[in-house]
Amino acid sequence: MGLQGEEQRVDVSAIKGRGAATRSPHRFEHRARDPFDDGWSAFNEATHTKVALAAPATTVSWEDAKSAISHNDSPDIYFAYGLNPYRGCEHGCSYCYARPTHSYLGLSPGLDFETRIIAKRNIAQVLRAELGRASYVPQQIALGTVTDCYQPIERELQLTRAVLQVLSETHHPFGLVTKGSGVERDLDLIVPMAERKLAAVYVTLTTLDAALARKLEPRAAAPHRRLRTIRALAAQGVPVGVSVGPQIPFVNDDMEQVLEAAWEAGARSAFYTVLRLPWELNGIFQQWLQLHYPQRAERTMARIREMRGGKDYDANFATRMKGSGVWAELIAQRFCKASARLGFNRERVELDVGQFRHALARGQSVLF
Repeated sequence: MGLQGEEQRVDVSAIKGRGAATRSPHRFEHRARDPFDDGWSAFNEATHTKVALAAPATTVSWEDAKSAISHNDSPDIYFAYGLNPYRGCEHGCSYCYARPTHSYLGLSPGLDFETRIIAKRNIAQVLRAELGRASYVPQQIALGTVTDCYQPIERELQLTRAVLQVLSETHHPFGLVTKGSGVERDLDLIVPMAERKLAAVYVTLTTLDAALARKLEPRAAAPHRRLRTIRALAAQGVPVGVSVGPQIPFVNDDMEQVLEAAWEAGARSAFYTVLRLPWELNGIFQQWLQLHYPQRAERTMARIREMRGGKDYDANFATRMKGSGVWAELIAQRFCKASARLGFNRERVELDVGQFRHALARGQSVLF
């Protein structure tokens, strides 16, 4: 069932801090509303001037999770187990492939995705119960695979930290991907696990251009701050890698410089993806292009379609992460040559699942 109420829209001049400019309808809505300015709703009668609408604030709702670990069998994804303490992400990345997941909640993949966050308050307790089952077979758990586990609200709620405490107690290996500097808060848990070959961290660094990053990923840590996070992790001996995705033609074109900066900071593994636009994300990202880079929009979308067999998006497992065609091959060559020159990916990080011990319920003691 769709949300009730009027379409939320902010003027281009007022979208600071948000990646989407509208509450775009989700694909399950029966009715969609288009905003129309009749000249009255944002008019100051005293000064006879238009007033820019305020950007919507973030709200958090609680959810009691029925399960903590999600299972993945996609052949193009390296992990089988994932865990996400939050639905929606305040970072507001304009390119986020997870935006359409908010549609299943009856919420908009646009502004709702980055302003209406769902927090799984019992995630640590549910995880403990799942890890305590005799039938549980351990594999590396990937944290933050859909939405960032270190988005701003984590500072207050600390759900990710509670999850890490359970993983630490059970000696369960994990990897996480983040754009948030908040991961440094939990070094007291991550460093000892890394020493036992139970933890690895990957920092997404899409560009070194701070002005672009503010538009592209408005509430994520600034590029220089993410480099400092890489340095902090590497200095403590945590295996740290860098994601230089998504690559967006004619938007973020500094891949080589990003890789050089990440290597200098201490990252020793790297990977990339190209932009993918599933479901409602297609319209949301194209709107973002028109708002911020209208002169490039047509060229950017033409190259994206070239990498997707003439379509805006192709979900084929063989090509959805890297694309196909001449432009995709060019991006792949740039990444491979820069990575080889710098020394990335020469050693594979292998996490040790053999140390896992089943979780004990709260109050249960060890007999031997």
